[in-house]
Amino acid sequence: MAQGMKIAIVDDEQDMRQSISQWLALSGYDTETFASAEDALKALGPDYPGIVITDIRMPGMDGMQFLKKLMGSDSALPVIMITGHGDVPMAVEAMRVGAYDFLEKPFNPDRMSQLAKKATTSRRLTLDARALRRELSDGGQLMKKLIGSSPAMERLKEDILDLGQADGHVLIDGETGTGKTLVAHALHAVGSRAGKKFVLVSCGAFEEEALARRLFGPMLPEDSQLPAIEEARGGTLVLEDVESLSDTLQAKLLNIINEQGTPAETRIVAISNLQEQDRTAEDALRSDLFYRLAALRITVPPLRQRGEDILTLFTRLSEQFADDYGCEAPKVSAQEAAQLLQAPWPGNVRQLINLAERAVLQSRRGEGTIASLLMNDHEEMQPVMTTEGKPLKEYVEAFERMLIDNTMRRHRGSIASVMEELCLPRRTLNEKMAKYGLQRADYL
Repeated sequence: MAQGMKIAIVDDEQDMRQSISQWLALSGYDTETFASAEDALKALGPDYPGIVITDIRMPGMDGMQFLKKLMGSDSALPVIMITGHGDVPMAVEAMRVGAYDFLEKPFNPDRMSQLAKKATTSRRLTLDARALRRELSDGGQLMKKLIGSSPAMERLKEDILDLGQADGHVLIDGETGTGKTLVAHALHAVGSRAGKKFVLVSCGAFEEEALARRLFGPMLPEDSQLPAIEEARGGTLVLEDVESLSDTLQAKLLNIINEQGTPAETRIVAISNLQEQDRTAEDALRSDLFYRLAALRITVPPLRQRGEDILTLFTRLSEQFADDYGCEAPKVSAQEAAQLLQAPWPGNVRQLINLAERAVLQSRRGEGTIASLLMNDHEEMQPVMTTEGKPLKEYVEAFERMLIDNTMRRHRGSIASVMEELCLPRRTLNEKMAKYGLQRADYL
């Protein structure tokens, strides 16, 4: 069963509505019933979180008219038609209009449950894809994904908002796993091109001939997409691993940039994954192309420079994974918090995501510690020395903030519950929340 999916049952016969509803409810579905298509249309919007099962023959608006209305509102809504004997031609027409499938009376309830399961799974995938598309076009939502309030992250967010409003090409660099592609999405979403095309090409994923065709054409009969430079016209073209471009393709890209003039019709956002200690994008690209692409530049900070953001991220990620796996998130001790803060994080946020998932799975089995996972990731990591690099006070404050933040979110902003769990008087809790910039309204 697709979790959280509803099933709207539309039939003018009460007995039929009730029997279908009862059967599907026994299968674990959340059902709602309607005696007419007119009533159902008032409740079924274009993003209805479920599917529809409807009779074809009904007084007033019949099933075919109802189907056409639903398809006009949301062509991806699965609608299962119930037909009487001899209505098969009508059912075939319904399939042509957009019905998901049909059941002929008298139908096998198990067959209906199977169809419902397939249809609700399909609907969930559709809605998830829509939500993702909306999220990737919503600057506010994307900025929220850039979790953290460290000075490095505040600067990054300011850069994104500033450069998002500009029209020049952008170079995004930084270490692997820092979230450069998310920054590219955010740049597009907060700028004037937000409603235009966003096309991403991973240059390192193609052989040179295939990459040339993907970027510039010509199209072959088997190609399902326009060349990226055409597909992104007027919007944003993101080139991941831009350093993978050969000299020939760099020259071609430079020509196109020069032909576009200023302001550019299509904004190019180049992402470089070269490490600081290795070659840089400036080393890898011809200088005239580099300076065109790096007219504006964003360097995404490594995780080790983001201070207590590490604890915030770990907490959010472990809670998400705990929710996915149906278990409690692991509790972080003061020593483990210090170890998380001092770890070198060569894999950056991507490594932290992996560690959070492993910590949840390990906790679910009731074994291991976060420290052991860190030691496995960094075999040469020395034992934690909280006086090295930062004063002990900073580690204590980071842990304290994380503890209050976690407890506030777990109790959904209930001050009384937080006071009780942390054994803090109200005044002390208020003072600490003010000190760490935590507001009760954010947890309600």
